[in-house]
Amino acid sequence: MRLSMARSYGTSGGAVEGLSRMFVHMLVLGLALMGVEPAFAQTSAAVEAKPVKMVVLGDSLSAGFGLSGSDAFPEKLQKALKVKGIEVEMTNAGVSGDTSSGGRDRLDWSVPEGTQAVVVELGANDALRGTDPAITRAALADIVTRLKARGIAVLLCGMLAPPNNGSDYSARFNAIYPDLAKSLGVALYPFFLEGVVGDARLNQADGMHPTAEGVEVIVKNILPSVEAFLGAISGQRS
Repeated sequence: MRLSMARSYGTSGGAVEGLSRMFVHMLVLGLALMGVEPAFAQTSAAVEAKPVKMVVLGDSLSAGFGLSGSDAFPEKLQKALKVKGIEVEMTNAGVSGDTSSGGRDRLDWSVPEGTQAVVVELGANDALRGTDPAITRAALADIVTRLKARGIAVLLCGMLAPPNNGSDYSARFNAIYPDLAKSLGVALYPFFLEGVVGDARLNQADGMHPTAEGVEVIVKNILPSVEAFLGAISGQRS
């Protein structure tokens, strides 16, 4: 640009460049006063946007038991969010066989510093083992409280007790998730296995763990809740 001006305008090229710069500054100022953000500023903001650092803290349902790594719930959720234009830096902190108490015990090293959002998927093993719902409630409450104290947003995924534990047990267990979401002020996805539980086509031979197709159903169903959850985080940070 400097060379072309010198050739066209000779010794007046410097003055012309100065006028050009002044014109650009005036244009930017005018756009700002009108509430219009210049295109190059928008591009710069987009480049500076960073992915949300998210952890899925869970058991075998999120660890991807019996599946390849790319078919596990956190990985498929990350891909689905990317299609929606939402970038997340995902960590799969699912441990097969883990209970809510186990998740609480490993919370600090499973959720590293800098994490902004955690999807808590725990409790299925508690219900299968008939763990006292009071123990499950206390562990989940501790997890959520400690995450919130660190300034981390939480999406709590609900679980339902199998009917063979009896109606009293089911009532006490099933109430844990909506109660905690309300009392602790966190987002709730009512039932993690919605649309998959009891469907032999979407579960592995054990009847408890979803197939790759089952995980896709879970992701499809939970995606709107996760989008809203992440949208709320972005709104708080803006």
